[in-house]
Amino acid sequence: MGNLIQKNVILMVDLRSDTLTKPTAAMREAIFTAEVGDDVFGEDPNVNRLQEMMVEITGKEAALFVASGTMANQICIKTHTQPGNEIIVEHNSHLFNYESGAPALLSHIQVMPIQGIRGSFTREQVEQVIRPLNVHHPKTALVCIENTHNRSGGSIFPFDDIKRISELSKEKNLKLHIDGARLWNASVATGIPIKKYCDLAHSVSMCFSKGLGAPVGSIVLGTRQFIDQARYYRKAFGGGMRQAGILAAAAIYAVENHVDRLAEDHRRAKILGKFIRNLPGIEFDPESLQTNIVIFNVKNSGMSGQQVVELLARKGVKMLTFAGTKMRAVTHLDISDDDIQKAISVLGEVFNSKQ
Repeated sequence: MGNLIQKNVILMVDLRSDTLTKPTAAMREAIFTAEVGDDVFGEDPNVNRLQEMMVEITGKEAALFVASGTMANQICIKTHTQPGNEIIVEHNSHLFNYESGAPALLSHIQVMPIQGIRGSFTREQVEQVIRPLNVHHPKTALVCIENTHNRSGGSIFPFDDIKRISELSKEKNLKLHIDGARLWNASVATGIPIKKYCDLAHSVSMCFSKGLGAPVGSIVLGTRQFIDQARYYRKAFGGGMRQAGILAAAAIYAVENHVDRLAEDHRRAKILGKFIRNLPGIEFDPESLQTNIVIFNVKNSGMSGQQVVELLARKGVKMLTFAGTKMRAVTHLDISDDDIQKAISVLGEVFNSKQ
């Protein structure tokens, strides 16, 4: 009976997200041997080491280890704004779509979404929506950029556009925040150092638990004064962690060992995208595929996104669907070349069988 059960097990290729990575054996060893202290008292040696490491990498004055990317973004929004302010975001951004309405819930501010191209927008677009000083309007306080852009297929926000928006924010006395959950991917893909991106923003959030493969954690970066205030909001939001060194140890290992290998994820995503673009009934923008996220639309295939998800899963491949007919596949630390070939084979079976 045991052998029969084993024969029926389908080994899954899970492309739903790069948050699904498991700690490697070496990362687990780093977690197991981590020296810890109480981080709320500032006494956890690994958290302190991680924060110092990120200051060195980014060139920002100070850093704060937090539980998640959403917490990192929301702490930054809260620190930069006052109730009744308005922030500018891209309409497909994570901040606007996937953070539970937290800007309104936690910071009591409203969001001005603008239409970007592949998640990016320009200085001119920002200028058009900055509120004039008038009692009828909220005060524009903050511009938020997402790099890379999740919902646009891991597309990279052009560096020159960030630079011009940064210049505008200084001219208009606005703050600029980079949601850099996957800024590592942008840096590896473009060759632009993380520090150059961070130089342009008042605050930056970066994630350890996506492409880098740590189980938990993000970092908030800014001036010392900003981080002092952010630390207060981290505690107020329930994010004060005690012996967090076991988590910071995983993040340290990830930063030291898993950044350069992101190029492998990008290479595998391009292999997958090259195949997908030739499938019948598929809409796919090859220009959007710049890092590790493949977005394609199945609306002309005669199937809904959920139907495709179910058909793929039966054959051992997991993907996500959104907006009814859009599909997302994400390469990551736990996806091999063989996994990509299996995904290609299964996609071919699903879509070619509809012809």
